[in-house]
Amino acid sequence: MGSTLQLKHDVNPSEFDLYLFHEGTLYESYKTFGAHPATLEGIDGIRFAVWAPNARKVSLVGDFNNWDGNGHTMDRVHQSGVWVIFVSGLQEGELYKYEILTQENKVVLKADPYAFFSEERPNTASIVHRLDHYEWHDQKWIASLPKSDPYHRPMLIYEVHLGSWKKKSNGESYSYRELADELIEHVLANGFTHIEIMPLMEHPFDGSWGYQITGYFSATSRFGTPEDFMHFVDCCHQRGIGVIMDWVPAHFCKDEHGLGRFDGTPLYEPIDPLRAERPLWGTYSFDFTKPEVVSFLISNALFWMDVYHIDGFRVDAVSSMVYLNHDNPLPQKLTNEFGGEENGAAIAFIKKLNETIFEKHPGALMMAEEATEWPLVTAPTDTGGLGFNYKWNMGWVNDVLRYMKLESSERANHHNLLTFSFFYAFSENFVLPFSHDDVVHGKRSLLNKMSGDYWQKFANYRLLYGYFMTHPGKKLLFMGSELGQFAEWKDKEELDWNLLDFPSHQKLHHYLKELNQFYQENSSLWRLDHEPDGFEWIDHSHQESVLTFMRKGKRKGDYCIVVCNFSANVYERYRIGIPSNGKFIEVFNSDAQSYGGSGIINQGAIGSEKEPYHNQRYSMEVTVPPLGVAIFMKQTKNRRGRVEHNGK
Repeated sequence: MGSTLQLKHDVNPSEFDLYLFHEGTLYESYKTFGAHPATLEGIDGIRFAVWAPNARKVSLVGDFNNWDGNGHTMDRVHQSGVWVIFVSGLQEGELYKYEILTQENKVVLKADPYAFFSEERPNTASIVHRLDHYEWHDQKWIASLPKSDPYHRPMLIYEVHLGSWKKKSNGESYSYRELADELIEHVLANGFTHIEIMPLMEHPFDGSWGYQITGYFSATSRFGTPEDFMHFVDCCHQRGIGVIMDWVPAHFCKDEHGLGRFDGTPLYEPIDPLRAERPLWGTYSFDFTKPEVVSFLISNALFWMDVYHIDGFRVDAVSSMVYLNHDNPLPQKLTNEFGGEENGAAIAFIKKLNETIFEKHPGALMMAEEATEWPLVTAPTDTGGLGFNYKWNMGWVNDVLRYMKLESSERANHHNLLTFSFFYAFSENFVLPFSHDDVVHGKRSLLNKMSGDYWQKFANYRLLYGYFMTHPGKKLLFMGSELGQFAEWKDKEELDWNLLDFPSHQKLHHYLKELNQFYQENSSLWRLDHEPDGFEWIDHSHQESVLTFMRKGKRKGDYCIVVCNFSANVYERYRIGIPSNGKFIEVFNSDAQSYGGSGIINQGAIGSEKEPYHNQRYSMEVTVPPLGVAIFMKQTKNRRGRVEHNGK
């Protein structure tokens, strides 16, 4: 990655690299552009290269020349629109920008789009930085990725905003290295398999949470150096935790030092202002019709995987990419050349992105935040799909949260909000996300969305989480939800860790930890997440607001029976159909007193009866807890005669 360029007589990028760049296929463009240590005729220095085709003049400025653009004018490479310069004697740590003279004779100072490091806000200069210093220790993890099979493995993702997860007594955020100690321990102790980090590319405004970026190749300096972030990822991998990062190819911020009107003209954004503007966000859209922008973005995704060992991305705002008018309140509706609202160039980019990622990183996770009914989001591109391997199921989240806000007495007439998802649950490879978007801007925390009095709120939250963990699909939970926060997320403050001093929250936290562990240990809850054979209704007739279903694994007999009671009533001797004869035991119950429940549990083995029920050959009678989830498994004996259940 960081080998020094040996420049004999010419500092220019190769003609072949420039050809690929302008074709949209220079997938390691970060090695051609930006600031790189180089040697020219035996003299060490730094070679800089930037794409600014419509500039009249480009100069390199920095502390080394008192930010005076007269001393280091860059040379334009033929008709490529690329400007280069070699400066001898420069070393790592130098601050720099590009001084661009526009066609209107206006001078603008721009940060390097390909900079590997940046000044900490509010300062905005780029910093010369090599990325080959860090010694990785995650070789075992990396070697396992091509053979990984995420579809048939447990996946429970902890979504994190690093700046507000935990703070020091003086109000400062934890550094990457400090997080490598504390955050990873928390994730492991709570039974999560992956960490998803909100965007860490350099961004000027904290309040954008990283979604309005200026430095796509620059890990934000808020929490330390690039090597510090590499250490964090390395530690995650050594402890068996995957790292997913939010990635934002839909739009970028307008700050003067950033990508907007980079050479005095719309360069990274479309020329047509209606297609460039994102009024809702105050940003610019990327112009996917420009091959150079495609080279830039696909290189960026590969950069984070190749250089920082990121395991995959949650791709932000896919709906606003594939549709010209999604989340875009413009004065007039945009259409494509056929009169439709699809953005053909963005769709082609997404397919090309996913094809390239999976060719180079077969074990990658590419997750689409796609909020519409766009078909085949997770289907291969050669069958007409977009090529992601996962899609956030935002429809499920909206429906189930609407349902849980209802008083329990009102729910019987709205069960379609719970059951509708099963009409499409296997049409895509879904992740069920309770994300940051669900707990901000007046939406209230997950716990505080629940209906009822204080006790019922906790019971409903345990019920919601139990239904979440047993519903088909991989899982994502935003930080703080495991604590049972009453307040919604505050991006300038740390999580309400003091809640764990209170018994109700201690017990809720204990419940989530144990259910997370139970989920990981029982393959029926994840082995066939994306296949219809992994789920079977027992009863969805909505009587008494109780749903009963089976989750199944690959092996014969690997199944569990889930009973969800969305009413506040206790049902004794409640008959449910079961698929086979034998004895069953309750292996999990959200109403256990240790979790804060009322203690309505099923003790001991429950015998089956040869009485067909719910289209099953056998049935049994159980006690159903109020606002609770009970999970049953068939009792078996191992070779030594030890009694177990069929999930072990």
